[in-house]
Amino acid sequence: MASSAAPPSLPELPEQNGGYCEVQYWDQRYQDAADCAPYEWFGDFSSFRAIVEPELRPEDRILVLGCGNSALSYELYLGGFPDVTSVDYSSVVVAAMRVRYAHVPSLRWETMDVRALGFPSGSFNVVLEKGVLDALLAGERDPWTVSPEAAHTVDQVLSEVSRVLVPGGRFISLTSAAPHFRSRHYAQTGYGWSLRHATYGSGFHFHLYFMHKGGELSVAQMALGAKLLAPTSPATSPCFLQDSAHEDFLSAIQL
Repeated sequence: MASSAAPPSLPELPEQNGGYCEVQYWDQRYQDAADCAPYEWFGDFSSFRAIVEPELRPEDRILVLGCGNSALSYELYLGGFPDVTSVDYSSVVVAAMRVRYAHVPSLRWETMDVRALGFPSGSFNVVLEKGVLDALLAGERDPWTVSPEAAHTVDQVLSEVSRVLVPGGRFISLTSAAPHFRSRHYAQTGYGWSLRHATYGSGFHFHLYFMHKGGELSVAQMALGAKLLAPTSPATSPCFLQDSAHEDFLSAIQL
């Protein structure tokens, strides 16, 4: 009787969410990323394409943050958006993605910290992230009162996003976090953008946030953002996570 090959097992998870902060964990996890099926948080491109595509133009320079071994960048290319740069914290997964998509030279892969992007200001028309901010907030104990350290980390990321966008550029954020947890982070006047929310999915709904650089926040959004400036919860360390559809921490990142 012929034996069938077992499906690849999920990487061993850290004992605590704080383990996701260690780049060594991610390097080990993605050691065989070139040969593994992609992990997709919140569905593949087809799951949200109808909502996101109106924000995209074929000539756009697109930046994907925290790409992991997701197929999103390649799916954007197949969808008619060829100029895509993808960055990730793990040099191992970046090397693996370069190998996997070596046949698509217009896809570029860089090892980079999303808090300090190594691109000139105004480099991109679109910045897209799927689950990166959820990952940064995964170590938070209280979803209603984010620690000053976590709020600062997210602010670093969003400030960098705003910086690398051209005037009129778009930031698209896909997340499991509902507006009462997440909008306050985006609704900071310093980023110089407007804010719009949408949902997708059947059964459990995921959330999309659209920011247009050069737009304006509403009075209500600015008031919501101001509430983030005086957090009172104990400090916790931020985490960097990557794309996976089967992580235990997903139940704790409604931020």
